[in-house]
Amino acid sequence: MTTTIAYQQDDRNQLTELVLAAQNGDSSARERVLQDYRPFFLRVASSSCRKYLVLGRDDEASIAMIAFNEAIDSYNSEGGASFLSFAEIVIKRRMVDFFRRQSRRADEIPLSSFESDEHEDGIIQKIESKEAHAVLQIQEEAEERREEIFRLDQLLSHYGIRFSELVKISPKHQDARDRALQVARVIVNEPELLAHLTNKKSLPLKELEHRVEVSRKTLERQRKYIITLTLILIGDFYHLQEYLNRPV
Repeated sequence: MTTTIAYQQDDRNQLTELVLAAQNGDSSARERVLQDYRPFFLRVASSSCRKYLVLGRDDEASIAMIAFNEAIDSYNSEGGASFLSFAEIVIKRRMVDFFRRQSRRADEIPLSSFESDEHEDGIIQKIESKEAHAVLQIQEEAEERREEIFRLDQLLSHYGIRFSELVKISPKHQDARDRALQVARVIVNEPELLAHLTNKKSLPLKELEHRVEVSRKTLERQRKYIITLTLILIGDFYHLQEYLNRPV
């Protein structure tokens, strides 16, 4: 078992080295990654559109390859996540974009279709198109939420926090969560406090004691949770912010 894990780690390290080499202009490294991981990006795309894809035949396969190549260029190895996890999100986002464009085209049915003998078929097609668009919108929002969580997890890694910890460290009672959110908003609205947090990667505990009605002991206990809330509030996290602001 230990040997298997070691091999997996070696493969991951080798892939990261190849991606970094590709980013630095090594075309042979880029070609090797694209070739070796073709089954990966085709599998991700196939699961998104729920059909078998062949490169050179299906548009979705080409989009997946372009997205995978895009991931090579934009991957940041210091973020904490593996390249394949990052690439999967990029591919799925591009697939959602593709499906949305296709849905819009299908939704643009000419008025003449409602004036012909195929009036009923036109109505059915219109209804099906609307339903498909609604399903696509739900899928798109789910992918956007997943992408936000992925980006937040990368950001939190610089503060010594993992997103997976949040369930364990979140206050159990709603009033405690509300107070933590109030503390986070105080930090956001005070430039000096926010600068301390973002520069030193730690809560300005001493300064907060005089600005909030929360004990230092509680601030220390909720440190990771408050930092996470603050980063959500100041970052590009639309869906997570919406979740924080929704009524209980």
